[in-house]
Formats: sequence, structure tokens, C-alpha cells
Amino acid sequence: MSFENLGLKEEVVHAVQSLRFMDPTPIQEQAIPLVLEGKDLIASAQTGTGKTAAFGLPIISKLDKRGAFRALIVEPTRELAVQVEDNIAEYAKFTSVETACIYGGVKYGRQTSLLKRGVDIVVATPGRLLDHMEQGNLSLDKIEYLVLDEADRMLDMGFMPDVRRIIEACPKARQTLLFSATMPPEIERLSKWALVEPSTINIGERRSPAETVKHVLYPVANTQKFDLLLALLEHIHYDSVLIFVRTKDSCDGITARLAAEEHLVATIHSDRSQGERQEALDGFRRGRYEVLVATDIASRGIDVAGVSHVINYDVPQNVEDYVHRIGRTGRAQTTGDALTIMTAEEAGDVANIERYISQTIPRVKLEGFPYIYSTVLDTAPAAHGGLRNVRGGRTGKGYSFGMKKRR
Repeated sequence: MSFENLGLKEEVVHAVQSLRFMDPTPIQEQAIPLVLEGKDLIASAQTGTGKTAAFGLPIISKLDKRGAFRALIVEPTRELAVQVEDNIAEYAKFTSVETACIYGGVKYGRQTSLLKRGVDIVVATPGRLLDHMEQGNLSLDKIEYLVLDEADRMLDMGFMPDVRRIIEACPKARQTLLFSATMPPEIERLSKWALVEPSTINIGERRSPAETVKHVLYPVANTQKFDLLLALLEHIHYDSVLIFVRTKDSCDGITARLAAEEHLVATIHSDRSQGERQEALDGFRRGRYEVLVATDIASRGIDVAGVSHVINYDVPQNVEDYVHRIGRTGRAQTTGDALTIMTAEEAGDVANIERYISQTIPRVKLEGFPYIYSTVLDTAPAAHGGLRNVRGGRTGKGYSFGMKKRR
């Protein structure tokens, strides 16, 4: 199957070709014809499977040309809203369809001007969308297409009451598309209320890391976590490293300490302003920063290409977050490495993760590192565990370490 055979408008296919998309992904191949037919849709698919094109391409094809505000896409985070709107604008670049992105953390002026000028598609976070509705800057009474993206994430973040208010403000005669990586009971109840005889697509919940990602655990005493992080960064030959931590305070602290060690580092978490978060992501994508330290706000819903290594400085307490975190590397069939620093206090969280992914994660030690004894070290051999290096080669018994790549 090719994009030309899916029923999309010629201008939309041209945009796809200009972006060098080859064959449609499974979610695109299954979803696009259903959306074009006017079906309501429930799609269970992970981030990185091509969901945005799966709903964006057919909606743009159906809108066809400039008109009133007719399509609303609801996203859980500011970063994801910006990313999705950027993609939608690219898909629509050979049409007259106009888009706008509405999110919090910034002033209302520019957003209000865009809405008053008139757009066809709005990508929005729930809270700021409701604010604009209350201020009379937009109305949902002409909505023909409603997309609820990352629905389980919106549930996790407490947005379900806002989402229900948004749905109630839309016309009953509409097409509704719901995309969610998982389908907890609350999302199932929402779908029964909001959708009419929906078609269902299940690409499959990813309970194991992608085969292109090699992942290991580095046990260490709690007092040596940061020292081990520095040592790993000195030894691995990386292009870019995404470091995950649990808390905002830890995120800021580790960023400051890495900067003091002359690493080109940026940080992203929910207390950073929208401008700061966007600058950090853009700088990381473009190579201005070699290291990005983040809380789990970045593990789902943010697509950063070319990440060669992920390091879990803190073991995630939510088992699904482990798969999402390390899935930030090894994307688009490239290889990647994921390293998790593990303390004795985190052994229970690791056990839960291993049960969830149905595999034991290898424990390894960094040769030459001056370990302080901890019981957690008893499970790890004294050599590396067969990871690929950044170039994808294998060393047999461990890393082929190169000098740290500086920009």
C-alpha cells in the first residue's frame, strides 16, 4: 500500500512526498481510509507510530480548502501541541488550510489574533482552549472533526473533566477520533459516551523495548549516583543523551552540576516556561546541547530524532514509563542504547519493570569505577554487558568506548 492508494487528495500526497515519507505505517494504512469514510475511530497506538499523519492527512484532505474553524485536535502537553501543529501545517502546505496552536504558559495576544483572523484547524491543550472559549475568542459549534490524542496521558494529568466540557461544547453531528497508547476503564467509558459506532484499531501495546534498543542496569550505591553518571558520560561515545530523573528539583540540580563539568546541557520540566522548554528542545534537536535532562514530561509525546543514548538517572516508578523513556532512542530502525542507574532502594521498582516487560535486564559494572560496596552490586558482573556502541557495532564483551563527543 502507498499513500497514493489511500484516497488522499493530490495536494496532501504531494506534501507527504516532499517530506520523504515512503510507505505508510500500519496505523496510517489502517486509519486513513476509515477517517476518509467518516467513521468514528478508537486507535490504540504508541507514540512514534505515525499517529499524527494517521489523523492529520485525511482531515486535511476532507477540509480540502479554506473555511471556518472545523477541526479540533486536543493534546495533553504544550510541547506535543506545538509538535503536532507543526506537522499538520507541513501536511497542509500545498492547500489553503490554515492552522493554529493554542496552549498555556504564554500570553493570549498572538493566539487571540490568530483565532480572530480565522483558521481551519486548531491544536490545543485543554485548559487554554477552555480559557479562549470563555473569553469568546472561539466557538466549537461548527466542529466537524474532533481528535482526542494521547487520551490516557490526559487522564493521567487530570484533564478528563476539561475534556468532557470540550466534547459537550462540540456538535453531536461530528466525527470523533480517539488515540491512546493504553485503554484504561475511564478511557473506555469516555469512548462509549463520546463516539458513535466507532471502528477500532489496535496496533498493540508495547510492553517490551524495541529490538533496536539495547538496555542494561548499572547498580551503584546511592551516594555515587552522580559520580557514576559522569563516568558513563566520559566513557560512552554518544551523539546525544537524554537523561531522565523523577523530580523537577533533581532535574535542575543535575543540570547545574553537569554544566559545571562543562557539558552542553539543557533541561525540561513542567516548571520551566514555554519559551524555556521550547528553546531547550530546539537546541537539543539542532545539536546546540549534547545532553538534555528531563522529567517524564519528555518520555511520551515528544519526538526527538537521533537520540543515541538514554540514561535513566532515576528508575521510573511507573512501569510503562520505562518503555516510553528508553523508546526515545533506537527510533526509525536506528540502533540505540539505554542505561539505567539502579540503587538498592530502587530494586523493587526494577522488579516491577522486569515483570511488566517479561525479561530480566542485564546488570553490569563500569570497569575502573571506584565503587563503594552496596548489596545491589552483588548481582552485577565486573564487566560490560554486550551493548552496541553508537555506530551499531558489537564489541562482544562490552562497549567499544570512544572519546566523548564534544560539539
